[in-house]
Amino acid sequence: MKRVLVGMAALAAAFGLVACSGGTAGSASGGGAVPAAASVPTSSASAPASSSAPATSSSPASTSATPTPKPTPKPAPKPQPKADPEPSADVPCAAAAAASGTSACVDISGHRAWLLQDGKVIYGPVSMLPGRKGHATPTGTFHVLSKEKLHLSKQFDNAPMPNSVFFYPGDAFHTGSLKVYSHGCIHLSATSSLRFFNTLHVGDVVQVVP
Repeated sequence: MKRVLVGMAALAAAFGLVACSGGTAGSASGGGAVPAAASVPTSSASAPASSSAPATSSSPASTSATPTPKPTPKPAPKPQPKADPEPSADVPCAAAAAASGTSACVDISGHRAWLLQDGKVIYGPVSMLPGRKGHATPTGTFHVLSKEKLHLSKQFDNAPMPNSVFFYPGDAFHTGSLKVYSHGCIHLSATSSLRFFNTLHVGDVVQVVP
C-alpha cells in the first residue's frame, strides 16, 4: 500500500513540472529544466570599467608651477640740474648786468673783469691790466665790434694780439702781460682771453668802469 502511494506522489510531481514549464515533459525547447537565473546576463558582459578610459586632467600641468617673478628694472637716474650762475651783486657794471645774452664788465681801478649771461656771472672775476698813463682805456658802455683770433698790430710793429675782441676802435681784449700796462687794450691771461674770445659775440655789451 505504501509503494502505491509513493508512486502516485511521483506521478503527481511529474505533472506539476510540465504545467509550470509550458511544454511536455520530454521537450527541451521550452527550457523548463533551465533555472530562471540562467537567462539573466552575467556581470561579465557589462560595460568596461571606467578605469580603462584614458585619464584626463582638468587643467594644464604648467599651471601648477609658480611663475618666476621678473626683476623690477631700476629707474634711470634723473639728470642733475646745472648750477645757476653766480649773482652779479659784486659786479660794478649796471648796464652789463642788465643786458640780455652775454656781456662783459671791466673794473679799471680794481684790475678785474667778468663775463655775464643774462645778468649772471658765468666767468670771473679774472685779473686784467688796462692802458698806461697817456694811453688810458676808454670808459663807458660799448659793444663788441669784431673778433680776430690772431691780430697783428700795425701801430706797434705787427705785435701779435691773440684772441682779440675789439669793443672800441683800436682797443680790444687780448692775451697780454699782466705786469706791463697796455696802450689802451685790456690785457688778459692766455686762458682768460680764450674764454672771452669764445664767449663774446659781435654786438654784445662791454661796459668799462673807472
